[in-house]
Parts: sequence; C-alpha cells; structure tokens
Amino acid sequence: MRDSLIRNYEAAKELYAQHGIDVEGALEALSRIRISMHCWQGDDVRGFLNKDGALTGGISVTGSYPGAARTPEELRGDLEKAFSLIPGKHKVNLHAIYADTDEQVELDKLEPRHYEKWVDWAKQQGLGLDFNPTCFSHEKSKDGFTLSHPDPDVRRFWIDHCKAARRIGAYFGEQLGQTCVTNVWIPDGFKDNPVDRIAPRLRLKESLDEVFAEELNPSYNLDAVESKLFGLGSEAYVVGSHEFYMGYGIQNDKLICLDAGHYHPTEVISNKLSSLALFTSGILLHVSRPMRWDSDHVVTLDDELIEIGRELVRGELLDKTHIGLDFFDASINRVAAWVIGTRNTLKALLRAMLDPVDALRKAELEGDYTTRLALTEEFKSYPFGAIWDYYCARMGVPVREEWLAEVRAYEQQVLPGRLT
Repeated sequence: MRDSLIRNYEAAKELYAQHGIDVEGALEALSRIRISMHCWQGDDVRGFLNKDGALTGGISVTGSYPGAARTPEELRGDLEKAFSLIPGKHKVNLHAIYADTDEQVELDKLEPRHYEKWVDWAKQQGLGLDFNPTCFSHEKSKDGFTLSHPDPDVRRFWIDHCKAARRIGAYFGEQLGQTCVTNVWIPDGFKDNPVDRIAPRLRLKESLDEVFAEELNPSYNLDAVESKLFGLGSEAYVVGSHEFYMGYGIQNDKLICLDAGHYHPTEVISNKLSSLALFTSGILLHVSRPMRWDSDHVVTLDDELIEIGRELVRGELLDKTHIGLDFFDASINRVAAWVIGTRNTLKALLRAMLDPVDALRKAELEGDYTTRLALTEEFKSYPFGAIWDYYCARMGVPVREEWLAEVRAYEQQVLPGRLT
C-alpha cells in the first residue's frame, strides 16, 4: 500500500476521532454490506429466453455502446470484471429471463435446474443471488396487464410464473447460504383514465394471495412487492401503486420495495424509510437515479443517494434493509456503469457512517439547531476521500479512477470479439 495513501488515511482518521468517530469500526461495518448488483445493466434487459423480443411494460433502453453481453458466459465475465473493481463481496440480482438453459421453456414452467450454472458460478465467486419474475416483454403481457388481467387464463400464466420464481429464489438461498429476495413488479395499468379502478386491484390482490400461498423458508427466500407511479403505456393509472403495495406488504408481512424512480418527481425515498421501517419487518431498496421520469440513470453520488445512506445509518436500518441497484444505460460502457453505481452506493453509506451522529442528535434534542447545521456543513469538507481510498486499497481494488484503466483494457481485449 502506498505510503502517501496511509499517511492521508491516518491524518483523516485522527480528525474524525476528535468527534468520537470510530473509522475502523465504520470500515468493518461497510465490509459486511452486500449490494445486490442488477444483471440487466450488462445486456440492456434482453435476457436469454427471448432474445428477439422487444422490451415492453414501460421499459426503454437507449444507446448503442458496443459490446453488450450476448450469452450467460459473457454476462458472467462482465460481472466478474465489475466485481473485481468494487470493494467487498456482494450479490447479483437476476431476472427470470436470464435462465441459462438450452431448453425452450416458458416462464410459467421455469425450475431451479434452469439456473444451476448461475448457482455454481455464484458459489465459486462467493456471491449471493436475488431474483425477480419477468412480467413484461412477453406475448401474454402485450396489452399491459399480467396479474391483474381480466382474463383468468392470462392471470393463471403469470401466477404460475411468480410461483415458480419464488421456488427458484428459495433454491438460491438454500444453495448459497444467503437469503434470496424475490421481488414482484408488474407493469399493469391504463394509458388513459379508467372507469373502474378497484376491480384490477382486487384481481391483483387475489393473484398475489395465490402467488404467496406456498410457505417457503424465510431463511432461504424473502418476498418483496414493488410499486410504480406510472410507465409508458400506463400514464394514467397503475394497478400496483405505492398505496396498494404498502397496504398489501404490511398486511401480509412482505418486504416493500422502494425504487428511487417510482414516485412523483417531488418525492424521495429517503424520507419514506423511517416511517416504513416502523411497520415492516424489512425493506427492499432499488437505488436508481430518475431524470424527469423513471429513466433509471446510473447512480451518482448526488444529494438523494447521500440522504438515503444517512437515513439507513442514522436510523440503524441496515440490518433490515436489502440494498439493490436498478439502472440501465446503453450509451456508456456497461461494466463501467456497474462500477460507478455500486462504488457510489458504498461511498454514500461510508459517508453516513463517518458523520458525527451522536453530536448531531444531542444538539437537536437540546434545540441547538445552530450547532446541528454548522456541524452538518463542516463535515461535508472533511477528508472522507482519504478513508475511501484506504478502504479500496485494503480490499484489493483500484483506488480512485484507477479502475477506469482496467475497464478500458477489458474493453479493448474482450468486447471487440462480440462485434463480429
């Protein structure tokens, strides 16, 4: 480790220690956090079951950066490269369409064996796996409805698919010794104002009740439900709204997924965490960066990401919160997108761990809002970067922007073979 890096770290550590902040304890806590990195950044949400199918369900990926993964092997190689540049051990979040099989298999017939290669790989890499049923980009979802579809035969297809997904999630958890979070999101909704808002929600509730009827070991699989404000084709009404899933999740003890892009532009999920945590056994986060709408931009170290980190740390919510990423950008190098987003999420958590929380709480309780504001502002220029650099070096990954050179080398050595 470079002498200058250690000197900078020791000097920064001493500054933080003056406020009673245990830097080593913070780094140890950070090393235990597992971010669930989404696989679909690597191939633009195409998957491997329906390679020629167009994206539907209000999902759109823009850009044509060369070198998207075309096979499970290529995707796993890209993930390995990304993880080699990110400190810590983490998880991979799979969608059902990423099955690694030579069979022609429908979504409602998927089984754990279709993902054995993913499990073998995760074991070798020391990674966990999370899972999602894929309720979009399919012939039976083309009219914009799945679990709330008025046709019982179509509903049956999607119910059976979600049931299969839960069993696959439990298989991941049992095999890997890390609980799998299986998250249900559906695109159901109307482009224009509906006459009947309650009937689709009643059908969705009944479908979910059947999906979750089978009891699975919560050590292996945890269920989550995810809302959305609107999507392309469901601008006026979304069946699975925040209010619907908040009620359903609390009533049925399911994780409620908060996606940073799934709310009104004036809402932020950081402000929802403390309330939701009081009434649920756990929370799932999909950390993304909306820009004007749910556009899933690569996560940057912006104010909202920093505030999410603060809420998780200050509210002592890390043990009950599952943190995942959800963005897809085909206009930049896809491996770099993963690295930027995941490292930024870890940075936000570390920054929060290095805040003088005890002093800030004391000032707030005493009504000393001057001290609260002064300390908050002064700590923005404390040498957090020196602590992060040391952590990266200690964890055996590149420091600062050094990782970009490795991505460029990977781009030159590996990606050109995918263009032929």
